[in-house]
Amino acid sequence: MPHLPIGQTLSDLIDWLLLHAPWLFDGVTTVMQTLVDGLTTALTGPPAAVWVALFTVAALAVRGWGLALYTLLGFLLVVSLELWTETMQTLALVLVAAVLAAAIGIPLGILAARNRAVSVVLRPVLDLMQTTPVFVYLIPAVFFFGVGVVPGVVATTVFAVAPGVRLTELGIRQVDREIVEAADAFGARPWQVLREVQLPMALPSIMAGINQVIMLALSMVVVAGLTGAAGLGAVVVRAVTQLDVASGFEGGLAVVLLAIFLDRLTGALADRREAVAWPRSRRRSAAGQRPPPVADRPDAAPVGA
Repeated sequence: MPHLPIGQTLSDLIDWLLLHAPWLFDGVTTVMQTLVDGLTTALTGPPAAVWVALFTVAALAVRGWGLALYTLLGFLLVVSLELWTETMQTLALVLVAAVLAAAIGIPLGILAARNRAVSVVLRPVLDLMQTTPVFVYLIPAVFFFGVGVVPGVVATTVFAVAPGVRLTELGIRQVDREIVEAADAFGARPWQVLREVQLPMALPSIMAGINQVIMLALSMVVVAGLTGAAGLGAVVVRAVTQLDVASGFEGGLAVVLLAIFLDRLTGALADRREAVAWPRSRRRSAAGQRPPPVADRPDAAPVGA
């Protein structure tokens, strides 16, 4: 078999892009850096007690006393470990990457659900994205955006976008076909069917996809630390290079505490959306079933009686 220079072809493509489109990567770098810096400033500016109280109230409103107590104790533990700033830097990176991944993944999932050809094309691409080792994403990201937080955000976004696409497509495809046909029969346009019927009923699946996007983004924290991104990833990487067991354990514990908080919070939001979506779907299903004409009813009186 002859040798196929796939790697060299990709390297040549990267060199060509760097030579002919540096303005594109400079613009992406500026936008990403501005978003992460602004969110980091918002999270680290107020005292830690303010955000701990806000996170606790949010957990109480969404899930109840159990998650609220965990949130309070977990973030107080992070403060006592003197890792509050690093945790908020990580949270800012994860939120920016998750929002970008959802903004890319949800429209692609909608398009794949409504177009079979797009779904066929996207499926192997998503398989490749989900099975590629995470460190491979860092190579082009560093080439394009240098060292710092931006390549970490870009690699995290690309790595986390797949579940948003898959679960959005799955949720829309699982909407009862009879309900969609009833909406069509009443004269709804395709965009109205999508907005008023399919998306509300697929919302629990979409929220589950967003939950998985956030979890995958958080799993890339340490990998992003290798590119120079600040936060808990940098703490863990520094501990590994210095063989500092104590610092590495504390940084990993902070990552775990943040991951559990985000997972339970987004999971509770998905449960609440599902509880709201299903009654709506039942009402739409009932509205789509017209009563039979009077003459066709079994209890109708005969004509002339």
